[in-house]
Amino acid sequence: MANIHSQKKRIVRAERERLENRRYISSIRTYFRRLGAAVGGGDDATADAEHRLLISTIDKAVKRGALHKNTGARKKSRAARVRAGADS
Repeated sequence: MANIHSQKKRIVRAERERLENRRYISSIRTYFRRLGAAVGGGDDATADAEHRLLISTIDKAVKRGALHKNTGARKKSRAARVRAGADS
């Protein structure tokens, strides 16, 4: 454990930020599963809504720094492919 007061504060802050990043990543995984279920179920309206929500969450995570921009782009591309699978 750190002895310096500012380092103690930094440890607390780093943990809080880590949990925030985990929330973004967990949400993205959940939305991917929901998108896949909507596409598999053949519900286009739900799939569109889930796709929009997923893309929005990915963009927010990238903006905040929870995801690298290339990782965000890759996830958005994969989501588009899943969504396109419903159209074909």
